[in-house]
Amino acid sequence: MNYKEILATAINNEVEAYEFYTSASLKSVNPSLKDIFKELADEEQKHKRLLEGFLKDNSLKMNFTTGADYKISESVELPKLTKEMSFSDGIALAMKKEEEAMEMYQKFADATTDHDQKNTFLQLAKMEKTHKTRLEDMYTNAAYNEVW
Repeated sequence: MNYKEILATAINNEVEAYEFYTSASLKSVNPSLKDIFKELADEEQKHKRLLEGFLKDNSLKMNFTTGADYKISESVELPKLTKEMSFSDGIALAMKKEEEAMEMYQKFADATTDHDQKNTFLQLAKMEKTHKTRLEDMYTNAAYNEVW
């Protein structure tokens, strides 16, 4: 797999994520969760455009910052998407989706021996990790609000 194929795969993944979050938004009856899913769909669209920019101009370099990884999503079961799902379950679902994407790119990075490909996959994993961390913050506030 070359750099352009990696980016094409990543773009397809962003399209699939956009479609998932759009569908989840339409399915949810919880207005707050509906808004979060719409926001996540919009972010996936932005990432698609960003990756398309890298695909068109391979002189651009990806450099996503790495944030904290609270590992909360790793301890949560993947809830089933239902129209009546709670806010915290909806966030948990999104969190797990971002975790899956992050792990996929990390596995690709681990599998390649090509330095440039490895760096591209690691950057994509960082991008997904940023989403996951943001959702973990939201999940913590929603699921454990009785502690506050």
